[in-house]
Amino acid sequence: MTYENKKKRILIFSLTYHPFIGGAELAIKEITDRIPASEYEFDMITLRFDKNLPEIERIGNVTVHRIGITTDSPRISDRNIPFAAKLAKILFPFSSFFKARALHKERAYDMTWAMMANYAAFGALLFKYANPQIPYFLELQDGNTLAQVKARQPILRLLWPFYRNIYLKADIIKAISHFIEKLARGIGFTGPIVVIPNAVDVARFSAEVPKEMEVELKSKFGKKLGDVFLFTASRLVLSRGVEDVIRALAHLPQNVKLLVAGSGDEKAKLDSIAKKSGVQSRVIFAGQVSHSELPAYYKISDIFVRPSIIEGFGSSFVEAFAAGIPVVATPVGGINDFLFDPERSPDKPATGLFCEVRNPESIARAVTRYMKEPVLVAEVVQNARTLAEKDYDWETIAKDVKTKIFDALV
Repeated sequence: MTYENKKKRILIFSLTYHPFIGGAELAIKEITDRIPASEYEFDMITLRFDKNLPEIERIGNVTVHRIGITTDSPRISDRNIPFAAKLAKILFPFSSFFKARALHKERAYDMTWAMMANYAAFGALLFKYANPQIPYFLELQDGNTLAQVKARQPILRLLWPFYRNIYLKADIIKAISHFIEKLARGIGFTGPIVVIPNAVDVARFSAEVPKEMEVELKSKFGKKLGDVFLFTASRLVLSRGVEDVIRALAHLPQNVKLLVAGSGDEKAKLDSIAKKSGVQSRVIFAGQVSHSELPAYYKISDIFVRPSIIEGFGSSFVEAFAAGIPVVATPVGGINDFLFDPERSPDKPATGLFCEVRNPESIARAVTRYMKEPVLVAEVVQNARTLAEKDYDWETIAKDVKTKIFDALV
């Protein structure tokens, strides 16, 4: 077998992976599933967390190697995570490096891929120090500014030179938005940055939902004829602005209700805000909804609203584009790459309406405009779906990652 025809091997460092699913984990799976197995093999080192999970498992096109301290079914996505899980994260730079070194002796990797500038990237950086000849690819998805990251992780002030090298030692960086690209440049990275966004399964989110499922969901959540459902899908944390949508209901007619898909530590606070705002009966918490079920939730809803405070990209907005419902969002982070408000961007086809950050009345005005202007709704929905189909389908994104990063580096 000639070198040109040899499969290339890529080692992924990711702090979490399935079944602990977020946007970054979803991106890895969607991309690797679409990369020809005849050309690339993928291994991953990630934290096990749950002792009931296998140490080695094949998921799609990735062989997942789980390491670290475990507990019984931990909650790793919330703030109140077990101490063992916190310790596993702190130790991951070292445990992942030693695991990577052992795997490299067996597998001889052609490239490493670090998902996010976190503990996982520290492990990839140690591997880069030990193997400088092997290309190191860093992917950035976090929309927090450096100041926000330091405030959240004070230890970074002490480890700043080391942390900065997570960026500086990368052979190439992939940013999912131009906003994140600027953050990387601000840290001092001067090498190549490729902006390739996340995407959605456009065909799945635009497909018709079985009528019986739609009827069942409407009945489950009490949607009556004439009701207008605002919908948001996110973790229940205050950075997503769910509390501002709740407060906005007080400025909207009684037939406007809010359906929230997601779970998180802030639910009790959100319940309290709804009660104080006098709209508790109009806020429906659906709890955690699997990604496979989400298309049906978009279909029974009328307007997608997520007034984020921080947003690296925002896949949920593009899911709404594909599903065919209009969007209200804040002009923060990566949202500006795809949401074009007719007032702010009159030279571009309108794909949604902006509201102001931390301004419930502004949210209510945007919702009211959609309710009063069906022609605008039709225009926005058509433009948004066209954009999603053209630029934000996983087939297109996976092809870009393969040609612009994998093929270019190895």
